[in-house]
Amino acid sequence: MEEEQEEEEEEEEEEEEEKEEENAKVPKASANYANATKTCELSDMDRLTVAGSSAFQTAKDFDYLENHCVEEPVKLCEFKKLSGRILKTVDSVYQDVGTSEECRELCLNSPFRCHSYDYGDTGDMVCRLSHHSRATLSDIQEPYLDVAEASTYELSSCYNVTIDCRAGDMVTRIQTSKLFYGKVYAKGSPNSCVQDVKGALEFELRMAYDDLECNIRQQGLGRYLNDVVIQHHDTIVTSSDLGLAVTCQYDLTNKTVSNEVDLGVHGDITPALSEEVIVDSPNVAMKITDRSGNEAIPSAEVGDPLALKFEILDPNSPYEIFVRELVAMDGVDSSEIVLIDSDGCPTDHVIMGPLYKSATSGKDRFKGTRWFISNMDIRILNGDSAGIDEVGWKKILLSHFDAFKFPSSEVVQFRALVTPCMPSCEPVQCDQEEATGELRSVISFGRRRRRRSTSSSQSREDLLLVQSIQITDKFGFEREGKPSNGTSATRDTVFVESTEDINGSSMGVCINLGEAIVAGTVFLVAQIAIIAVWTFTWQRRRQMLKHQEALSVSVSVPGMHSPGSARTDSLCKLYDAGYAGRRF
Repeated sequence: MEEEQEEEEEEEEEEEEEKEEENAKVPKASANYANATKTCELSDMDRLTVAGSSAFQTAKDFDYLENHCVEEPVKLCEFKKLSGRILKTVDSVYQDVGTSEECRELCLNSPFRCHSYDYGDTGDMVCRLSHHSRATLSDIQEPYLDVAEASTYELSSCYNVTIDCRAGDMVTRIQTSKLFYGKVYAKGSPNSCVQDVKGALEFELRMAYDDLECNIRQQGLGRYLNDVVIQHHDTIVTSSDLGLAVTCQYDLTNKTVSNEVDLGVHGDITPALSEEVIVDSPNVAMKITDRSGNEAIPSAEVGDPLALKFEILDPNSPYEIFVRELVAMDGVDSSEIVLIDSDGCPTDHVIMGPLYKSATSGKDRFKGTRWFISNMDIRILNGDSAGIDEVGWKKILLSHFDAFKFPSSEVVQFRALVTPCMPSCEPVQCDQEEATGELRSVISFGRRRRRRSTSSSQSREDLLLVQSIQITDKFGFEREGKPSNGTSATRDTVFVESTEDINGSSMGVCINLGEAIVAGTVFLVAQIAIIAVWTFTWQRRRQMLKHQEALSVSVSVPGMHSPGSARTDSLCKLYDAGYAGRRF
């Protein structure tokens, strides 16, 4: 035990010495020399690196040395504009420079450490470069000339970005010329795939391919890409932040591997074993289809019967596949739900069922045949098992579900981890609760085959598959598009709030739009009929009044009577007819 501890300590000491030797070979940016102790301290930082902080201070009996030949990051550089000032003296002057951008490139590619430039202020097409900036001019009196229309551009910070493409992840390494305080994260996941940085010149962000939070996208065979944000503020995004597009390209073409082994048999015969193996990288696709798994569905409505299909595109591939960690997201990285857990079992069978093998790639006379595996029992629906190619039906996994959506978005994004295994994948046994409360055992093809030491099994890296679908609700709120396949014709409905209830509380009434139109039409016809009847009655009454006025006309006749006496028309007719008058 003591000997082992001593060996470990010796190895650690050797590693530390190697690191010190490597650090000694790297050029340093500055040095502090203590006159009293005659010691020299080397540093990776200088006045520009710590600009804006209190790290650079005056000290007695110390000499500060700065290396102006050290290389700085120059790939991604940011200049800040200093208006109304230009330097009195500069290091280099270039004439006949076409644009300010060309002057900027001259500063970045200069043989010395250029930290500021001005263009066109001292003459037409004149570019001036200097190794000074405000951080290095603090001890110089009046280094600038005040010119209202002039501007000096100072180098704020530069970044060098490198990408390390590894077997299971991609690593973005960032080197900066100024101490960085902030964070670097994958775009769209500022809280889940992030690296906080506090005062560092070099930092990195590791993004695993099987990490759903890092949102790595696959584009074609073996091509992975993502967007990375360098954010200077811990909370908000500012104009000084940078966005990087990082890409890893892997060569997944078929390779021929040869291995010759000498068995060491002595004699006249010298046998040798020559083995040639062609390794095919399986191409797996995830699609959202109808229940049969035949037709792809780009959009649907809530409640439509759908299926999630995982398929190895090459029917002759020797691999099988398993699925785990299936997650549904709303497309904006704010809501998600786990459908298949890390063990390969469905979390809620009401939302999504288990994964089972399908026979849709079998022979023609068995098209549409579905294999359902439950309680270790294999049954064939709509067909006979005779003559079915065993290799063909093992290439597809299906999981049935009814279309659902998130409240915040109509886009539902599915992400799953799929791993090929050979020669076969071992299913997982899941407990599913029935409506009666009893547990039923179902089989789901969502677990990695147990590792074995045999030569037939191979370890494959996980594949991240992403697929999206647009799912609309059935509330009738400005629905666009046509009904999806497999759904009946929908009816538009509107939700009307009733202002009164029996108890005085408000309640919602669902009214059919067609019935509302019919009721409105009947109401309008009734109103028109009432108005027509009233108009006809009024016109007839008016004509009758005019006729009565024409018949009842008063007539005045002179006679024995006083002038104030008058006779009606009826009395006149009686007297004129010759009737004798009767006196009383």
